[in-house]
Amino acid sequence: MESEDVDDPQPGTSISRNADSIEQKIIDLAQVTPNGLTDADISREYPNLEPAQKALALNKLLKQGQIVVLKKGTSLLYRLKASTTKGADNEERIVYSIIEAAGNKGIWSRDVRWKANLPVTQTGKIIKSLESKKLIKPVKSVAAGRKVVYMLYNLEPDRSVTGGAWYQDQDFEAEFVDVLNQQCYRFLELKREEMKTVRGGPIIARNVTFASSKEVWQFISDLGISKVNLSVEDLEMILNTLVYDGKVERTVSADGDTIYRAITSIVTTPGLILTPCGMCPVRKNCCDLGDVTPLKCQYLTDWLDASQYKKIE
Repeated sequence: MESEDVDDPQPGTSISRNADSIEQKIIDLAQVTPNGLTDADISREYPNLEPAQKALALNKLLKQGQIVVLKKGTSLLYRLKASTTKGADNEERIVYSIIEAAGNKGIWSRDVRWKANLPVTQTGKIIKSLESKKLIKPVKSVAAGRKVVYMLYNLEPDRSVTGGAWYQDQDFEAEFVDVLNQQCYRFLELKREEMKTVRGGPIIARNVTFASSKEVWQFISDLGISKVNLSVEDLEMILNTLVYDGKVERTVSADGDTIYRAITSIVTTPGLILTPCGMCPVRKNCCDLGDVTPLKCQYLTDWLDASQYKKIE
């Protein structure tokens, strides 16, 4: 009777009995696929593996911290952590964990070296090793000049790193921003023109001049002037610059949405305010000597160059 009890397992016993071997198979497959595994990859390699067995093994590996789950498009990827990669030593695991903690904003190699307390050459070798294994990647940062930051290979860089839609190859697309600025203002001016044909009183006429950021975004999308996909938040940044320029008014509707309307300034902006000096926060410290001086001011130089260019045209 005792032998019969052993031969007659409880439900789920067959799954747990083979779990260790299944987990090792998944680890072995992940080691030769450093970019990550999908459920389809595992099923293709091990066609006889039941879905319940696969799920049990993956959950156990996740709880043990041997694999991580990443999202690529609509698919989930399972990838080994650096600590489970063949040939990964303690220093490599430390560097990997520091870069992993930085998230999608990345981290400079100098900061990695300080946190890991490693020599420069050793840090460089470890970073190159992790790059070759496609565990991390370098990303150029618009805020760091020519320097790069490092993040996990499958992460999408934060907008603060890439600069979003306004940057391309670390260069600020000034002309593109100017075009968007003009078209957004043009759309709001068209909305203001509609009030001339509206009947029902001044309040109704004023209300039709307002537009939400989503309406402005739809107008820009229909124009097709952008080669990149702009979001509503991108257009709100442009609209905010128009607010700061005094060309647009921003308020909140009864529904809680932020809305905008083109306005005409009653008072002409003084000429001094149109110059960099008029808005400079350190103008009180400006003098002939030192770091704060017109001779070294890049903003003043650019403004004078632009003014000269307009005069020639």
